[in-house]
This record gives sequence, C-alpha cells and structure tokens, in this order.
Amino acid sequence: MKKIMGLSLVVVACIFTACGSQPTEKAEATKDTAVTMSTDTASAKTYAVSLVDNKKDPTCGMPVTAGIGDTAHYDKHVLGFCSAECKAEFLKNPKAGLAAAELK
Repeated sequence: MKKIMGLSLVVVACIFTACGSQPTEKAEATKDTAVTMSTDTASAKTYAVSLVDNKKDPTCGMPVTAGIGDTAHYDKHVLGFCSAECKAEFLKNPKAGLAAAELK
C-alpha cells in the first residue's frame, strides 16, 4: 500500500511540474520558423497566365487561371503547373501530358 501511495504522489507531482513548464527554445524556434514560412509571400514566385501556352495543368487538369506554381519548357511551349509536384509528374511522360494541356 505504501508503494502505491508513493507512486501516486510521484505521478501527481510530475503532472503539476509538467503543466507549469515552459516550452524549450528548440520547440519555440520550430514554431517561429513554420509561421515565417507560411506567411512569407515576398519570396513566393508568381507567374502571369499570359506567359504560358496552356489553359489547364497537364497533370491534374486545374485551370492555370487559378494560379501557377511552377513552369516548364517542352516542345517549344511554356507550360504552367499548379505545383512543383504536378510538374514533376508531367516530366515523367511529357508527350502524353502535352495532349492534356489544352494549348491556346
């Protein structure tokens, strides 16, 4: 019984101590970095729809008027993609993707 009572006191003490503790510097730095990355729009690249030759993202079919996240040059065309992931997928088989691009 004494062991159970002693163990219970240790657990309760740990709970109260942990609740009052401050976050570590490393955790705080990670939080600040994430906030900075999500709100930093100055370094984000933007592309004008008039600069690309396609109406839709060749990979996912999203209209380029919704936003262009990356571009690629293929077969004398400048193609706009909604993201770098879609561009990477297109580059695996560009000939098939070009047909889905709905060129202007």
